[in-house]
Amino acid sequence: MERSTQDRETLTEGMLVPRIAEMAAIFMVGDGLIALVQPRRHVDLWKDRALGAEITVRPFVDRPGRRRLYALAQIAAGLALAARQRP
Repeated sequence: MERSTQDRETLTEGMLVPRIAEMAAIFMVGDGLIALVQPRRHVDLWKDRALGAEITVRPFVDRPGRRRLYALAQIAAGLALAARQRP
């Protein structure tokens, strides 16, 4: 039996949100892990001419401990977000 257009749209929308959330979680965990291991290099990469990201990393310039702490929170939040997603 063929699904109606409305059924297909509902199915697509129902799968789209968890997939976007999963991608965001993967980004958060990956970015956090890199920042945890190499905080200075990671901040230096984004502190100049980074299309607006300079503002975001400004609190972490020359403060690797602060960036590591934020990285741990970022990893935890990413894992929590991923754990909430269901197929």
